[in-house]
Amino acid sequence: MELKLSEIYEILYITIGGFGVVVIVWGVIITVFRLLKLELQRFKKKSVYHERESIRHLFASYLLLALEFLIAADIIATVIHPTFEEIAILASIVAIRTAISYFLEKEVKSFNKAK
Repeated sequence: MELKLSEIYEILYITIGGFGVVVIVWGVIITVFRLLKLELQRFKKKSVYHERESIRHLFASYLLLALEFLIAADIIATVIHPTFEEIAILASIVAIRTAISYFLEKEVKSFNKAK
């Protein structure tokens, strides 16, 4: 059975987009567990501000990675359906996600320099 090129693109789109979602979910799970552990330490009257910021930046790094996967999936989706409307939607999504990525990356780098 031969797969058409558009079917291969569709499989790639779903797979890569799925990876992006998995990265977000994994980042949420790790962040929640670390945050809960940290909050338990806070009840013992320990200062946790710096560690909380560290957890926040860890989560931001997962979001950055996931955004890259989701942008790649959107590009593939546009290759599948290259209408003007799809290209305009992709351009908007990429612009928004790129801006978010830029500011998250900037914040993570500034945090790492402050350490």
